[in-house]
Parts: sequence; structure tokens; C-alpha cells
Amino acid sequence: MPRTLMITNDFPTRQGGIETFAEELAKRFDPDEIVVYTASMPGDAEYDRRAGFPVIRDRAGTLLPTRRVRKAVVRIMDEYSCDRVLFGAAAPLSLLSPALRKAGAKRIVAITHGHEAWWARIPVTAQLLRRMGNSVDALTYISIWCRDQISRALSPAGRDRQLRLAPGVDPGRFYPGVGARDAFASLGLADGTPIVLVTGRLVARKGQDTLIEAWPAVLASAPEARLVIVGKGPDEAKLRKLAATLHVEDAVIFAGSVPWADLPGYYDACTLFAMPSRTRKGGLEVEGLGIVYLEAGACGKPVVVGDSGGAPDAVVDGETGFLVDPRDPADVAAKIVDLLQNPELAARMGSAGRARVERDWTWDQVAATCKGYLGL
Repeated sequence: MPRTLMITNDFPTRQGGIETFAEELAKRFDPDEIVVYTASMPGDAEYDRRAGFPVIRDRAGTLLPTRRVRKAVVRIMDEYSCDRVLFGAAAPLSLLSPALRKAGAKRIVAITHGHEAWWARIPVTAQLLRRMGNSVDALTYISIWCRDQISRALSPAGRDRQLRLAPGVDPGRFYPGVGARDAFASLGLADGTPIVLVTGRLVARKGQDTLIEAWPAVLASAPEARLVIVGKGPDEAKLRKLAATLHVEDAVIFAGSVPWADLPGYYDACTLFAMPSRTRKGGLEVEGLGIVYLEAGACGKPVVVGDSGGAPDAVVDGETGFLVDPRDPADVAAKIVDLLQNPELAARMGSAGRARVERDWTWDQVAATCKGYLGL
């Protein structure tokens, strides 16, 4: 029986998009067909006990492609009779690929998540990325923009190995009716209050400031609307000050970090989801895709998406939501008002978003594609 060794720094108990990606893939293998080699982290013993498949923790909190780690993964390949390798994140661990090929790996797949796009811009890391592309059988990408950026560093052979593998959504966890009432209660709002939701780390790239700048215009047309900002980050004080300066602090709710289990209810409660992400620092800060747009779509909500990097892949402009200029608060406000004032349009876009997720963006589909790349 073929067995796959997943090598990754990004795995529970840590939380994040890449960690979710790796875990959702691992869970969709037969327990006898997957072994995970990952870093040590707080609370990992209890997680590993319940995982249902072997999880082997390195003593380090961060894995690097060192001689020691190389020897460890080669030993694990032999011990568990693994003949496939899946790197949960290509950079930098897929630099181990040549050694694993010599150890008997028949297929090697390395997943990119977007940050490799800036690796392609810097000469030293671009050379490392080129080596990665030359040593694997498949180097995946999450969006067309990411593919094109990463390809700049690759050899012709490496470009031929680029294959799409975008993250997925669980439509059985994110769906219309999943729990709006609890979210309204947590926010202290009456059921049915018009909510524009944004979730994510409070940093400039995510565009929460643009939403706040747009809010006076939104309130002029929809005075009952509330902007709900979920997440924490270094820009929180700055964002609160901006809301006060614009005299919209009573209509902007900073909800802080929301437990993962409760997040679907917040999507369910909102009227629409908006995150006008923008590209910064000459392209070093950019939205690789934005799975939050698809989670909102799975809950039947229209989305307002900033035109940054690969984010346009997450929306069908005019069908599941709107693509906006993330540096133009007037454009953002106009699209939000359009959806708040046209419930039929919002409902139609939300239904189309849900259908698109079910058709093209489920974790089961992602896992099946990944297994195909591994030759399973």
C-alpha cells in the first residue's frame, strides 16, 4: 500500500490558514496511508493522541532543511515504508527533496501558499525556489497570480510542474442558518441588524482602515448598518482612533478574536462580507487568495473583495460579489450600499457563492486532487 509522508512546520496545535490546509488534507487520507512529521508545539501530545494517524514531532519548534532533519525524515520514510512525500509548505523544507528521492520517494509534491511569491522577487531566495521546482514532481499554487509570480523564479521544467491546488471550505461547517442568533447575541445586536463583516489580522494589508473610511458614506444611506471587525493585530489602536476621528465609533464593533467554532455563526449573521485587501511594499505584502471570502460565500453571503494578488480568484465579479479598488473608500462604500439596499441582489449573489463553493472549492475535492498529484 502506498504511504505518504507529510513534512510540515504548519500543523495543529498552531492555528492559521496553512495549518488548516495541512490538517484538512491529512484527515482525508486513510489512517494507514499518511504519516505526519512536524514541529513541536504547546498541547501537541493531546492532539496527536486523538489524530487517528501517526504524527511524529521533531524536538525543534521550527523545522529547517538541516542535516539533522534530513536524516530524521529519511529514517521515518524507511520506518513507515513511505514512498510518497507531501510538503505542507514548499519553502524551505522541499529543499530536502533530493535526499528523499534517493531514499525511495516515487512522487514528491510541494504546496505553495502565496508567501513564495516574494521569494521569487529576491535573488537569493529565488535561486532556492528554482531548486525546489527542479526537485519535485508537482509545485502547487493557490491562485493564478501566485502561479505567475512564482514562475518567474523557476526553470522551464519547474514551470511545467506547477499545478493548481487551492485551499477548500467545508460546506457542512459553513452554511446558511448555521448560527446567526448566537452571533447577534455575542455582539449585543438585535437579530436582523445589517452587518458588514470583516475577519482577519488587524494589519494594513487587510484593509480594515478602508472600510472605516468608507463608513460615513455607508451610514448616510444605511444608518442602522454596523461594521463588525473580527480579529486582533498591531493596528487595532490606530483603527479605533480612525473610527473616533470619523465619528463612526458607535457603528464600528471591534469583536476581537472569535473562537474557531463560533466563526461560522458570524458569517451567518452578516448581510455581506467585505475585506478590501491591498498590495503593499512593492508587492511583498499581498493577498495570495483569501479563503475567508469563500467561507462567507459558503454561508450564502455576497463578498466585497479587494483587487490584490490572487484575491480576484475568490470572487466572480458581479455574480458572487464585487471586486473593488482597495485604495478607494468611495468605491468600497458604493458596493456595500448597493448590497445593503438591494436584498434580492445580495441573496442572489450569496446563493451563487454557495453553489460555487459546493461545485469547485470543497476540501474533499482538494484532497482528491492532491492524491492524484501524488499518484494515488
